[in-house]
Amino acid sequence: MPQTDPDTRMKGYLQKIAAGPRLSKDLTEEEAEDALALILDDQVSKVRAGVFLIAARMKLETVPENIGYWKALQNRVSPATVDFDQLLQIADPFDGFQRTPYFGFYAIPIIAQLGLPVYGHSALPLPPKFGITFEQILQKHYAVKEKQRITLLEKYRFGYLNTADTLPQLEALRSLRTEIVKRPMLATLEKILMPVKARQNILATTYFHRGYEIALTEIAKLSQFDKVIIGNGMEGTTLFGVHKEAKVFIQNNSDEVKQENLHLKTMYNEETRIAEAHEELKSIESTLETIAKLGEEALKTGKGPASLQIASQAGTLTHLSGLFATAQEGFDQAHTVLKSGKAYESLMNWISH
Repeated sequence: MPQTDPDTRMKGYLQKIAAGPRLSKDLTEEEAEDALALILDDQVSKVRAGVFLIAARMKLETVPENIGYWKALQNRVSPATVDFDQLLQIADPFDGFQRTPYFGFYAIPIIAQLGLPVYGHSALPLPPKFGITFEQILQKHYAVKEKQRITLLEKYRFGYLNTADTLPQLEALRSLRTEIVKRPMLATLEKILMPVKARQNILATTYFHRGYEIALTEIAKLSQFDKVIIGNGMEGTTLFGVHKEAKVFIQNNSDEVKQENLHLKTMYNEETRIAEAHEELKSIESTLETIAKLGEEALKTGKGPASLQIASQAGTLTHLSGLFATAQEGFDQAHTVLKSGKAYESLMNWISH
């Protein structure tokens, strides 16, 4: 990049992308990386940072711009190395969910019991939704804050990581993101960061608006993930195929992107039971207390509507990750683990450790 001062560089970037719908120009990949790096490193004013984030989204980001923004983020993450053959990261939207109760938090210890080390990457709720996230469940319901998260991941083979720890510069933009209201490109790219590295790394994440799967799959090719699973699940989560048919794109460490259309009818023999449980959950308000109560009941006994959602999510993600030949096989084994209570015991030990 030209060796000019940060304010001059940011002024130039704003002149390109904030000139209105007809006159705005795209940034190069290098310019996009530098612009977001200036913001993350606190080298420009909060006003200019906020204007840039809004203008970048209103212009609509190009694939090269998104790659540049992602590089600025990933280059500021120092991945911890863990001694696992495989590791799955689940990255749901960091602004959380609000509508139908979702139990991805409780699917994580089940997936670990099935033989696939796994963690959820999230943050305390962000705008514009301020819904429920993994980290909110941990901090607000279970009062878990300061822990050696990587150590616990290695010990229990599952865990939950927070961007406040994995990328503090991103967390430092929380108040700015609240002020600008609308969802910036950060919301897309924070879901495809790698804070932990095993011998083989798998990412399960999501897109909501059509078109963003293209940027995510292009970034997947450049990332250190060996497999990236990107789908449009329920309310933007990685619960695929339950609320409706889900389009899932799989980037398998190559230039080719495989698309699968996932639906209950083609994945599970228990289609009717899973659908009925989903309808039952739709009538229940999503609150921390309700999610924890139903989630713990499922982990203890394998009963209740949450158990079917958890088993179907675990079955789908372990199948897509290559652990089982079919989602049904993963579902069956997940249900056996749920009924045993082993995952509940493991989660409580993790929380109290």
